[in-house]
Amino acid sequence: MSVLLLFVLVAVVTAVVLARRPGTYAGPAPEAFAAAPEPVRPGGGFRVLAGCAGAAAALLYVWGALCVGFAVMEAEDGGTGSAPLRPCRTGGPPELSGRVIDYDASLLPLGFRCETADGDGYDSADIPGYVNPGVAVLALTAVAGAVAAGCTTELRARAATREGGR
Repeated sequence: MSVLLLFVLVAVVTAVVLARRPGTYAGPAPEAFAAAPEPVRPGGGFRVLAGCAGAAAALLYVWGALCVGFAVMEAEDGGTGSAPLRPCRTGGPPELSGRVIDYDASLLPLGFRCETADGDGYDSADIPGYVNPGVAVLALTAVAGAVAAGCTTELRARAATREGGR
């Protein structure tokens, strides 16, 4: 269910980004836009890649932070059935979950670690394993797209300067 929700969020963001420039991605421009064509911007494709990857990284990070927040809320909820901590009941061996005394939540990297009295511990299964690697890959893709767009723009500007100097 969570993967489906993430897929829908990424699809909506992608649709909004692509819809901002009518005619560029979906075929010929409507008549209203055909009269004034946009100048071709160097590195435009890289900018779109960087924007989409950055937005997807932000959405995935928010999703992981929500998972951490919900795990902390469950761990702090006392009362009947609160021992062992609810988020610590999954993700580790049953003999370890009975000895859990505390937890450690972190937002960078995203995680929820259950700790036992002897210093041992394990990661809770409440935080999906794809979140941290996905955020890292998408963030690096966004940075690489932004750098590539800047390099493309710089190379075109230098070429135009050389052409104008002759």
